[in-house]
Amino acid sequence: EGKGQIWLDEVNCTGEEKALRECRAKPWGEHNCNHVEDASVECSGNSEGDQVRLVNYGNRCAGRVEIFHNHQWGTVCDDNWDLVDAEVVCRQLDCGRALSAPGRAQFGRGDGIIWMDETNCTGTESALSSCPARPWGTGNCYHGEDAGVVCSGSIVSAFAPLRLVNGSGRCSG
Repeated sequence: EGKGQIWLDEVNCTGEEKALRECRAKPWGEHNCNHVEDASVECSGNSEGDQVRLVNYGNRCAGRVEIFHNHQWGTVCDDNWDLVDAEVVCRQLDCGRALSAPGRAQFGRGDGIIWMDETNCTGTESALSSCPARPWGTGNCYHGEDAGVVCSGSIVSAFAPLRLVNGSGRCSG
């Protein structure tokens, strides 16, 4: 159950809306609900495995690999970490092809738990959490061995200025 203000009630979306605020509903803040009726969503992307993110580079397609498991973010050890493992991460994040799989905490040391060690993807997995590895949270690593990934999708947004021209606004052209 949530706390505080309930903003939406009687929400009725068609599925064509681009944002929840575009759906028909009672006026903002008007409701006859309590928090036991709070709505939730589970997206299909979560069913493919635990979420993955790349951090500490300033670009979502390159950085230290972190995986969300058991309600907390943790890192991945660089033992056995290679381009095949990185390819699975890049595909899961829709970031193009893997360019490199740096280890030794090239993107800085994480903190907290190290979730995966001795990761050994075949390259066909749709999510990093589907790859063979030691049991979750067990291993012989420290954060100086955190794995990283550089995907091809990081190059354009990180190094080449990009703009859209001759469109009806800044988001088309």
